[in-house]
Amino acid sequence: MLLFPRTLLAASISAAAFVPTTQAETSQDPSVQEMPSTDQCLIADSSSKSSTEVPVHVEADNVEAINGDKATYTGDVVITQGHKRISADTVTLYQQDNTVIAEGNVHSYDGQIKTISDKATTSLDSDVATLENTQYQFLCEDGRGDAKVIYRKDKAFYELEDGSITSCPEGDNAWRLRASSIEIDQVDEEATLFNPRVEVLSVPVFYLPYLTVPIGDTRKTGFLYPSVSYDSKNGFGFTAPVYWNLAPNYDLQTDFNYMEKRGTQLDAEFRYLTNIGSGSINLEYLPDDQKYPDEGDRWGVNWVYSGIVKGSWKFDIDYSKVSDISYFTDLDSNIGNREDGQLLQSGEVSYRSNNWDTTLLVRDFQVLSESSYPYRLMPQLEYNYYAPHFYSNLDFNLLSHVSRFETDDPDSPSATRLHVEPTLSLPLSNTWGTITAEAKLFQTYYEQDLDNLTDSNDYEEQVSRTIPQFRIHSGLYLERDTTQISGYTQTLEPQIQYLYTPDEDQSEIYSGYDTTKLQLDYDGLFRSKKYSSVDYIAPANQLSYGASTRFFDDEFKERMNLSFGQIIYLNDSYNDDASDETSSSYSAWALDTEFNYDDYLFYQGGFQYDTASSEVQLADSTFEYRYSGGYSQINYRYVSLDYIASNVDFISDDDYTSYTREGISQLGFITAYNIGRNWKLNGQYFYDTNENVNLEWLAGVNYTSDCWYIGFSYSNQLYDWDEIGVGSPTYEQNFTLNFGIIGFGQTLSGGSGLAGVDTSNASLGYSRPFYLNN
Repeated sequence: MLLFPRTLLAASISAAAFVPTTQAETSQDPSVQEMPSTDQCLIADSSSKSSTEVPVHVEADNVEAINGDKATYTGDVVITQGHKRISADTVTLYQQDNTVIAEGNVHSYDGQIKTISDKATTSLDSDVATLENTQYQFLCEDGRGDAKVIYRKDKAFYELEDGSITSCPEGDNAWRLRASSIEIDQVDEEATLFNPRVEVLSVPVFYLPYLTVPIGDTRKTGFLYPSVSYDSKNGFGFTAPVYWNLAPNYDLQTDFNYMEKRGTQLDAEFRYLTNIGSGSINLEYLPDDQKYPDEGDRWGVNWVYSGIVKGSWKFDIDYSKVSDISYFTDLDSNIGNREDGQLLQSGEVSYRSNNWDTTLLVRDFQVLSESSYPYRLMPQLEYNYYAPHFYSNLDFNLLSHVSRFETDDPDSPSATRLHVEPTLSLPLSNTWGTITAEAKLFQTYYEQDLDNLTDSNDYEEQVSRTIPQFRIHSGLYLERDTTQISGYTQTLEPQIQYLYTPDEDQSEIYSGYDTTKLQLDYDGLFRSKKYSSVDYIAPANQLSYGASTRFFDDEFKERMNLSFGQIIYLNDSYNDDASDETSSSYSAWALDTEFNYDDYLFYQGGFQYDTASSEVQLADSTFEYRYSGGYSQINYRYVSLDYIASNVDFISDDDYTSYTREGISQLGFITAYNIGRNWKLNGQYFYDTNENVNLEWLAGVNYTSDCWYIGFSYSNQLYDWDEIGVGSPTYEQNFTLNFGIIGFGQTLSGGSGLAGVDTSNASLGYSRPFYLNN
């Protein structure tokens, strides 16, 4: 951010008035300290003496004085007072009106600003000063300019007549802001420009009748930099953002987004800070969508709030809603994106103490698809109690809640659920191993509303269920110095778990209130539950085993790990991951690995292999190479069709074929590279190997100088396919131009040290997949 110092033009020659004419010397005073360079920034010292107490030294080739009238210094006149310095060809002191006039090549310096003027006039009885035909440069911030006349009205208020300002360094005239008048108020930390215009290479390109900009840390209302775009969906686009500084604790940004084929959309983000928390409200409104007139007005809203009261009470709100289910498909939005299948609408308040907590939660969803009816929590009250070491080494936990589920689906019941889940556990551990024994009881009571169901199956209006569970888990931590790789330490961390849950008939309970199946990755092998909630407690009589090994260098930085494991089902019928055609006593093998070679070569990968069907169910792999100025990444992900069919429960029968015919098999490439200190290139490409079609590709180039930036990007994304495998897919093309100046409150955000990728128009972007314990 560009800052105008408070000592602007304070390097006044008025100090000369305190020097009697008889003290003017042409010889050097040995007591004068060596002056710092006039390009050096000096921080003002509040403990230093006032200007009237600091000795003033005047050097000149000649001096002529008329007692009681004036004194004239000529010939390389140099006046110094502390760190202030002024030089001129001629300096004249008029004693009757206490006015000093410096003429001819007037240079001034005060540690924060330096100026070059043709003439400077200063009143010794006030802080009024006038500089004519002046060039100035800030020394502690980026900024310089010129003015026909500069008036200093007091210590903190200045007016520039026919002035300019730019953040570009000397010799770079890429842009400047010129105005007929510029008023600088250092008390309010703002500059007011009248009739300002932006000049690029001295050519005017933009005009405003009035503009205020911040000159300190204070936020100010004003225009932000616009962007221009063109895409096949919206046509030509132009976005003009405006920032509104409404109060110290809340502000607003509005974006006027013109789209050639759609109309003008108003986007607004309101941020606020209270004594107990913070939040934001995002609003988007497009009146009368011209491309889709049947949709009418299009709008979206998102409200997020989080607050804490007295360290114990916590409040959270996350509410989103859009005008129609095609909103994210048809429009670019800051509320969500086209991959979102639903929007969360929730609010909760909780209280937490050392041993217990309670939460009141209401939750709903807006589902962005036809004929889908989610369950609403209206409400849920949770109470949890924790008693570690309540008796010797025994821990006791109690989880409980009462929930009300409501839905508009005529084929699904509403219900009230009361659940209590006490747990006793005995955790024992030392430096080389752990063992935990755990006993749990699931006690649940349902009241289900079945009156309006078209098909109630075997459901009962009132159901009580009690299911015990026993679990014992043990792990070892072994360590050795490797013999094959000198300087490395290897660990071996085997673990084993036995889980028993009896098989109870739960057919009287509808199992879809808030329960979904969890993915069985390596960590999932050692969970105590197969489903996310308690509507269905899956039976278990199984043994899970696995191991991890890690390699650490001599600085104990993790360079590689490998984890693998499997579940042995002691009862084959409990393996519901097996296909209908086969039965197996074994789950799929789960394997995960990460690798870091010398902090420039990275790999992360994992897969699940089903031995019964001899099929890979899931797989992902990421390889990244980092080099000076950038990186390149290749990634691949795979999900089998059978796995999708048996695990994606929101799709019934063969409906999944409208989403995929052969499962997921996608290959991606992402790269970014900095060319020197100014140019940055980035790009990404994703390809579907099953359907042999491009999913998305994006390319961008950015140029950043010392005082301005410009960026171009082009993307081509698969937008729609009426029937997968039939005909050709529809693509959406987008071209975006962003530009702006650096300064006046505008900065470029820093990164993590890697060349960044502009993914503002991407649906598949870069994410760092490496989680080694560094």
